[in-house]
Amino acid sequence: MKKTISILISALIMCTSFAGCSAKKETVTTDGSTSMEKVIGVLGETFEADTGITVTYNPTGSGSGIKAVAAGTCDIGLSSRMLKDEEKSQGLSETILAYDGIAIIVNPENPVDDLDVETIAKIYTGEIANWSEVGGNDSEIVLIGREAGSGTRDGFESITGTEDKCAYRQELTSTGDVITTVSQNPDAIGYASVASVKDTVRAVKVGGVAATEATIKDGSYVIQRPFVLVTKTDTKLSGSAQKFFDYITSEKARDSISSAGVVAAN
Repeated sequence: MKKTISILISALIMCTSFAGCSAKKETVTTDGSTSMEKVIGVLGETFEADTGITVTYNPTGSGSGIKAVAAGTCDIGLSSRMLKDEEKSQGLSETILAYDGIAIIVNPENPVDDLDVETIAKIYTGEIANWSEVGGNDSEIVLIGREAGSGTRDGFESITGTEDKCAYRQELTSTGDVITTVSQNPDAIGYASVASVKDTVRAVKVGGVAATEATIKDGSYVIQRPFVLVTKTDTKLSGSAQKFFDYITSEKARDSISSAGVVAAN
């Protein structure tokens, strides 16, 4: 009798263990660009609804996301800039997911509504220091930007030719922090992903062109950068991660990507 009970208990434990293993959810881990939060969120939700596979997102910034892939601590890295040669030499590959405009944002109380690239560069290098010089109020311009290693900062400075020349008042670690800071200071100017801009700030035109999906797609809005997926060149993704990668780079994902305010590369 005791032997029979022991066998039944062992069988029950095995069944319970098997059920627990089979119930374990598949997960895809992503890490990187804070600017890509909206598009990855939309794609992750759609993918999970279709497959039951969960997609997690860790907003650490482009540079940190790239390092996470290299270290093997996430499946797919997210970068809002192209990889550098030294990063590629570490065995990393890039795939462009979408193109995003970098909005130049001001406080809604600021009357300035159009700046060309040359003027934006002069503002950020301190050559133009008062809003009255560009048709605004007589007040000092407060320069808000991102931290070193940010893909948004890299894109902005590359396009405006201001690398290592910007006279930032504050260097913040996320897109959300930039938007919040500009929204709270009528004299501030900042830059952020178009897809992330809220009605608490206002995006100015650049050279007379507003940042829209159409102007980003046709290139007439000139301050734009790629949203990049980063993977290891010689290492296969897990089955779940490969399914997610294949989905988000396919035409099926185009509408979801557009709904996030960016332009699909495919």
